[in-house]
Amino acid sequence: MMLKTCWHSLLDFLFPPHCPVCHAYVENQGDWCSKCLREARQTHLILLPAPMHSVIKAAWALGIYRGGLRSLIHDLKYKKRRSVLPYVRTFLRAADFVLPEAYDFAVPVPLHKNRERRRGFNQVEVIFGDWLQEKGVPLRRALLRVRETRPLYDMTPQERKQNLNHAFVLAPGMEQEVAGRHILLLDDILTTGTTLMACAAVLRQAGAACVDVLVFASDHR
Repeated sequence: MMLKTCWHSLLDFLFPPHCPVCHAYVENQGDWCSKCLREARQTHLILLPAPMHSVIKAAWALGIYRGGLRSLIHDLKYKKRRSVLPYVRTFLRAADFVLPEAYDFAVPVPLHKNRERRRGFNQVEVIFGDWLQEKGVPLRRALLRVRETRPLYDMTPQERKQNLNHAFVLAPGMEQEVAGRHILLLDDILTTGTTLMACAAVLRQAGAACVDVLVFASDHR
């Protein structure tokens, strides 16, 4: 224990802890300054368009997708920097989100196996894994992405829908697990909601009683 404490003290000396947004010095690795944390921590109910309500009951975001949260997500997804995870965990604890109901389990939006192999992890699982465990909600890989899809950011709504057509299926052996269950569907961000709607549709078609959505960040209100 003493050796571990000394090691952490040495790391703090060599690499002083700093806020991930403004880089002000903070007390511990993973801490934010109070101002940046307050600005990022804006938990809100997302107003879903009518078509999404056919498969998603409600959706929440824990913060705003700009500034610090955007940087954390980009560093994790595209630069594979797991070193940002202490900041993510601090943010999740500070968000203090109370689950609106007792979910049977949570389901991450899946990556195609080739993309997950290249990245080394599913960012949704590493963002929410420890947090869900603390709340006693199991994480289940109930969905598979069976077709690689192109990035959605430069597509029209119709192109997004076509790009994701038949991209997701229920994982083998999950039929009885999903039927009649209350499920929390997880993703890192919500932009148009096309991906989440496609995933929720598969779960509802498999007999899920309810699918709610929780994302780490979104600019949608």
